Amino acid sequence: MKVVAFVGPSGTGKSHRAIGIAHKNNCDAIIDDGLLIKGTKILAGTSAKNETNRIQAVKRAIFTEEDHAEAVRQALAGNDVRRLLILATSDNMIEKIVKRLELPEPEKTVYIQQIASKQEIKKAKQARLRDGKHIVPVPTVELKPHFTGYFADLPYNLFSKQRKKSGEDRSIVRPAFSYYGKLLISDYAIYDIINLIAEKMMGIDKVTGIKVRRRAETKGISIYVDVVLYYGVKIFEVTKLFQHKIKEKVEYMTAMQVKTINVSVRSLSVKKQEDFYVKRTK
Repeated sequence: MKVVAFVGPSGTGKSHRAIGIAHKNNCDAIIDDGLLIKGTKILAGTSAKNETNRIQAVKRAIFTEEDHAEAVRQALAGNDVRRLLILATSDNMIEKIVKRLELPEPEKTVYIQQIASKQEIKKAKQARLRDGKHIVPVPTVELKPHFTGYFADLPYNLFSKQRKKSGEDRSIVRPAFSYYGKLLISDYAIYDIINLIAEKMMGIDKVTGIKVRRRAETKGISIYVDVVLYYGVKIFEVTKLFQHKIKEKVEYMTAMQVKTINVSVRSLSVKKQEDFYVKRTK
């Protein structure tokens, strides 16, 4: 199977252009927001737009739940999909989807900026912010059994005898998370996650400082942590494991992309050897 990635920030018109991009790149199926779509049919998956908040929507879109991922893997294997288009908001998201679905790396990546003008992207973003409307590249009659939210509009009259125009096989929906208001994850929540990880990690005495910097250009965060380690530990191994656990837990619990984790070892604690192992038994 060949994979083509279609990348662009949320609300820039990817789903609206997905069918055209798929045809242009000879893709016979599309993965968009948790759904596997082939032609005008949903083969497998659950729409991220069915979730009640943005965090759960992101988790759904990257196939965090194993049963969701496995259902899509089986559908891909059983439906002779030879070339697949994957929609995502970033290269990092593409990597996560490819890994979860056990797919090959994309042979090509199309960025929204390559096919849409700045004015078109701006207009799409304004419409998303104003109306909270999202597009799913599948007919409304096909999407209804998979979606319990609000259908903002019908792309065509279901009872009309007129022939549909090309490109009208799309649904316009308004997910619950579009009108619940904004969701803010405070830096203090991230501090708590990191401190809880440190408490349970062998080799770390305490965390003495944490800073979180939000990177607007990539919608990710950078984390800076100062720690005190126990004397005698393998410093490189402990700090690498600490970095890995922070990235894993913060991304899983907040759905935020962790770009960098910088750990500074400020000093070594010379407590008794038995204190070093006490965290293992907690």
